[in-house]
Amino acid sequence: MDKLTIDLLKAVSEYVDGGYSGAFNIRENGGCAGRQSTENIRIDGKEDGSGLDIYIKAGTKGEKVFIPACVTRGNVSDLVYNDFHVGEGADVTIIAGCGVHTDDEGEAAHNGIHRFYLEKGAHVLYEEKHLGTGEGSGQKKIDPVTHVELAEDAVLEMNTIQLGGVDHSTRTTGGSLADRAKLLIHESIMTDGEEYAMTDFDVDMNGEDSAVDLISRSVAKGNSYQEYHSRIKGNNRCSGHSECDAILVGKGRVNAAPELYAGHLDASLIHEAAIGKVAGEQILKLRTLGLTEEEAEKKIIEGFLKG
Repeated sequence: MDKLTIDLLKAVSEYVDGGYSGAFNIRENGGCAGRQSTENIRIDGKEDGSGLDIYIKAGTKGEKVFIPACVTRGNVSDLVYNDFHVGEGADVTIIAGCGVHTDDEGEAAHNGIHRFYLEKGAHVLYEEKHLGTGEGSGQKKIDPVTHVELAEDAVLEMNTIQLGGVDHSTRTTGGSLADRAKLLIHESIMTDGEEYAMTDFDVDMNGEDSAVDLISRSVAKGNSYQEYHSRIKGNNRCSGHSECDAILVGKGRVNAAPELYAGHLDASLIHEAAIGKVAGEQILKLRTLGLTEEEAEKKIIEGFLKG
């Protein structure tokens, strides 16, 4: 791996000098740059070369799996299918950052298709950071697709962050939940300049007492544009919550379009949304503490995105 790849890995996936500890697969410009399995976590390449199968044994506790992907030059369009098979009662963390870089007119793109199959009582914390860098005119694109199948009592927590520099991003998440399964998502997105980001969320709560909690925090700066679409379908006794909050800076624009479907008498579904600029009194308060207006606005935005 070259220095640029290492720098991107440090920014998006907890990479340290000397590498990762535990199970990992590093993807660089469409190829494998390193792979390691452990006693409880096996990472296999698909026979057709299209991606990975990650098998986590039942009862595995406290281990981490790293599956970062980097594109470090233009004229690379990377597509990968990764399937996670998580055994009954396992409790693990999966870290899947992505960085794209181009210094020329060529497009740098990564599209990761991640499918999660959690067995009964499994718990996964999934963390994902996206970053675009480089001075080239070529587009930097990251278009993740996530599909989840949660068995009884399974829990998937997803924390996703778009740090900036990504010209175009379409984030698609969908799946279904069985009895008492829970899907908890917290996403933070920052766009600037002419950047575009779209979130499309579609989930079926088929199981009794299943639950979804989706929280989206976004900041649209410059002339950037963001879209947020969510469809939560309650097909049984269940609870669903969707929250979309956005801050506009400059000529930034945001379109939020939530959709709730109650197909059962005991489905309880809620959506909340708020879009607006940074409040003047917040900036004024911080300026009395010695910050400039720009510093105050930055501090407010950082706190907002962290939720």
